[in-house]
Amino acid sequence: MKSTLIKSATIVNEGQVFVGDVLIRDGRIEQVGVSVTEPKGKCEVIDATGLHLLPGCIDDQVHFREPGLTHKADLYTESRAAVAGGITSFMEMPNTVPNTLTQELLQQKYDLAAQKSPANYSFFMGVSNDNAEEVLRTDPEKVCGIKIFMGSSTGNMLVDDDHVLSRIFANTGCLIATHCEDEATVKRNLQLAIESRGNFLNASDHPFIRSEEACYLSSSRAVALAKKHNTRLHILHISTAKELSLFDNTIPLDQKRITSEACIHHLWFSDADYATLGNLIKWNPAVKTVEDRDAILKAVIDNRIDVIATDHAPHTLGEKMKPYTEAPSGGPLVQHALLAMLELCKQGKIELIDVVRKMSHDVARCFRLLDRGYIREGYFADLVLVDMNKPMKVDRTNLLYKCGWSPFEGVKFGSTVVRTLVNGHIVWNDGRLVDAPSGSRLQFDSVR
Repeated sequence: MKSTLIKSATIVNEGQVFVGDVLIRDGRIEQVGVSVTEPKGKCEVIDATGLHLLPGCIDDQVHFREPGLTHKADLYTESRAAVAGGITSFMEMPNTVPNTLTQELLQQKYDLAAQKSPANYSFFMGVSNDNAEEVLRTDPEKVCGIKIFMGSSTGNMLVDDDHVLSRIFANTGCLIATHCEDEATVKRNLQLAIESRGNFLNASDHPFIRSEEACYLSSSRAVALAKKHNTRLHILHISTAKELSLFDNTIPLDQKRITSEACIHHLWFSDADYATLGNLIKWNPAVKTVEDRDAILKAVIDNRIDVIATDHAPHTLGEKMKPYTEAPSGGPLVQHALLAMLELCKQGKIELIDVVRKMSHDVARCFRLLDRGYIREGYFADLVLVDMNKPMKVDRTNLLYKCGWSPFEGVKFGSTVVRTLVNGHIVWNDGRLVDAPSGSRLQFDSVR
């Protein structure tokens, strides 16, 4: 049986940084130590001197657009970009076409990923105002969670029926992930903006329309429902400092019933960037102020926010270049998410061990993933080798997204993802995809 030995890597894992070796056999980590003996028989040895070895990142929020929107992206192209960026597992959202609102449609997405994805995968079950019976059939051991849009976004899956919300919060055994923006507030703000600025609206108006108030009203409503029914709630893409008061950092993550997520764009950009990037950083919820951005990063570090994700949501460049009111929200991020966070490390804004914790360890803990998210003996060998001293400039020639653009174009990151392993298979090596598909369906602990 073939094995792989990674030698002399700077291992970053569980709050420690040390030089050591990792032996992989049959897709799992067999041994971790400061000096592991090369086994007899066929063994590939990787000299990782000078490289950092991290557990693969787990992205709990992506939109890979398949089925139905494959002119923007598809499971192969975006999972390829993900592993190139050090993301070895992803959880994908239900606002594809058709929306993932039945167990049959959910299974079809798993079948597609099994054929195409070099990364590990799971898919959220979608909720509408009239599919509660289907939603409550979701298996919490095989599905990452249930997604509820408590504010409209791309895909028009708004759930605003109080009876449906209460029934699902009260009865599901799954984690509920929510998009929280108060619909009435957004509509009112849009009308005010139109009355004030008419045809002159642009992306800089986005944080006024999708405002702090809209986010807080919806997030606080979701928290109240979760507390009432003792539901596992995960609020996605926190974008305001005000929302941080809803979350507790005094409870160990394994005991939390209410958790939250920060996204790369809310940690990197601010409303000052609309002047140069415009619709390219139009996301829902909106990128807001520098003060919001800095408060979110602080909350990531002090554990009020539990995980870092991307909300990777590509659209074609032509779609994004439309006038503000016509341009869709979202953009591609998976290829550069880890590099962006490593850059914040270099700037002294966050520690490397915290990046690993929030992009790997704590995602696995939050979603109760089985045997992933750590460099541990017996765990799946989902690993990333990074050269922290090899710069990488983002431009159109090295993008792997099907949409062909990035909000990071022109940015020179100080690090490069050299090699990515998924289930022990090398899937990304020095700038090219080498072995696909290698991904597996993620499995979860169903304890409620």
